[in-house]
Amino acid sequence: MINQKMLELGTKRSAIRELFEYGRTRKAEIGAEGVFDFSIGNPSVAAPQCLTDALRDLIDGTDPVTLHGYTSAQGDPAVRTAVAKAEAERSGEYVDPNLIYMTCGAAASLTITLHALCNAGDEVIVLAPYFPEYRVFAEKAGAVVKEVPCLPLTFQLDFAALSDAITPRTKAVILNSPNNPTGAVIPAADLQILGNLLREKEAFLGTEIFLICDEPYRALVYDGVSVPYVPSFYSRTVVCYSYSKALSLPGERIGYILIPPVLPDGETVYAAVCGAGRALGFVCAPSLMQYAVARCTNAVAEASVYEENRGILSRGLSEIGYSITPPDGAFYLFVKALEEDAVAFCQRAKEYELLLVPSDSFGVRGYVRISYCVSTQQIRNSLPAFRALYESYRKKV
Repeated sequence: MINQKMLELGTKRSAIRELFEYGRTRKAEIGAEGVFDFSIGNPSVAAPQCLTDALRDLIDGTDPVTLHGYTSAQGDPAVRTAVAKAEAERSGEYVDPNLIYMTCGAAASLTITLHALCNAGDEVIVLAPYFPEYRVFAEKAGAVVKEVPCLPLTFQLDFAALSDAITPRTKAVILNSPNNPTGAVIPAADLQILGNLLREKEAFLGTEIFLICDEPYRALVYDGVSVPYVPSFYSRTVVCYSYSKALSLPGERIGYILIPPVLPDGETVYAAVCGAGRALGFVCAPSLMQYAVARCTNAVAEASVYEENRGILSRGLSEIGYSITPPDGAFYLFVKALEEDAVAFCQRAKEYELLLVPSDSFGVRGYVRISYCVSTQQIRNSLPAFRALYESYRKKV
C-alpha cells in the first residue's frame, strides 16, 4: 500500500494553494481584473537589475558545460564564500563559508535542518500564527509539533507560554521574523530575553534546544525597523534563508542554511545538515541561480511598492472599520475577521471576489491574511469590495 500520509498531503492542498488555484480558475472565468486575489505571497515587482545582468553575463560569458554542471553537493565554494561575506557584513560577526549549505529555497532549508536536528518524538515549537508548512516539514522529520500562541494584538513573543511549553523533549523552536502571516518583527530586546530563557531551560533540563530562524522576509521592513542577527543573542541558532522575496525569485528556489561559528559543535551540526541534504536528495542547488545570486547578495527588489500598498490598504481598511495590526515587515496584513469563524468569513468574501486566507491555517482563529504583494491598482480597486463586505455584516446585525 502507498504511504497514506503522502496521499493525504497530495490530495488535499494547503488552504493558501487551494485559494490560489481557485483564483486562477476564477480569473479565467471573469477576467483577472475582476478578481482581488490576495491569496499567495508571490512578489509582484521585478527582480533587481543586477540579477538580470548577472544572468545575461553568465549565459553569454560562461562555458555552458561549466554553467549548467554540478557544483559541490553543499554548493559552489565561491558562491558560499560570497554568501558568508554578505552575512558577515550584515551581522558584524565572522561567518565561515564552510558552514554554508546552498539549498532549493527556504522550504528545503527548513526541511533539511529539521531532519538534521530531530529524532523521532522530539518536539518542535511553532509560534502561532505560523506558516502552516512548518507542521508538514517537522512531522516529516519525525517530530511532534507544539503550538505556542503569541501575544494577542501585537503578535510578539509570549514568554510565559513559551516557557511552559518547553519540555525535556523540546529540540527546537522555529522563529519567523518578519513573520508570515502577521509581518511582526521580533525586536532585539525580546531576542535577548528569548536567548536567556532558552539557556536557562537547557541548563535546567540538561538538553540542547535549537533556534531555527526562517528569514526570507528580513530585507522587507518598514519605518526604520531592522531585523537583528539572531545568533548574536543565542548561539545554538541555525539560520534558514531564501532569496525568493528579497530578489523576487520565488520560482527559482534558491537559498541557504547558515551554521554560525558560535554554535557549539557547529561542524557536527553542519555535517548532519549535509547528511540530511543527501538523504532527502537536496544536493547541488540549481547551479545557474547559485552563480547569479552570488553576484547580488546585497541587492533587494524595489520594495517601495510594498510599502505603498501597505499604507493604502492599512488606511483604507481602518477607515472602513476593520481592525488591523500594522506590519513591521514582509508583505502581509493580518486582519480581524468580521466573525469568529474565519473560514466562513473568507467564503463570504468570495461573493465580492475577495480571496483571503483564513487564519485557521496559521494556528489561530478569527483573522485573515491579506497578501499585498500585488499591483497597487488592485489594492485601490479592491477597497469598494472590502467596504461592501463590511456593510453586508452591518446589515446582518
